[in-house]
Amino acid sequence: MYHVAVAFDVIPEHHEEFISATHEDARESAVDEPFTQRFELVQDEADPNRFYLDELYDDAASFDKHMTGPHFARFFERVGHIAEGPTWLIRGHRIPDTSAA
Repeated sequence: MYHVAVAFDVIPEHHEEFISATHEDARESAVDEPFTQRFELVQDEADPNRFYLDELYDDAASFDKHMTGPHFARFFERVGHIAEGPTWLIRGHRIPDTSAA
């Protein structure tokens, strides 16, 4: 599995617009991209203008497919003027505990 986490700083009066665009991207990716395993939005506890996207894909190639797809492009069309980012936090392979039951 390939894990990606990014941060965006959003202009305060545009929170709802950012949330809407992110949820749309997540829903459409879930429907059209079987290789997208998780796509979650988190608002920072200490800074309400910072949002995180926590995403999980089958592999790095799957994330590359997501980045070249229409949902990714539409998301940035919608948020490019209201959010600064993404700031990369995590980009790498998840290492599962194979000894856990």
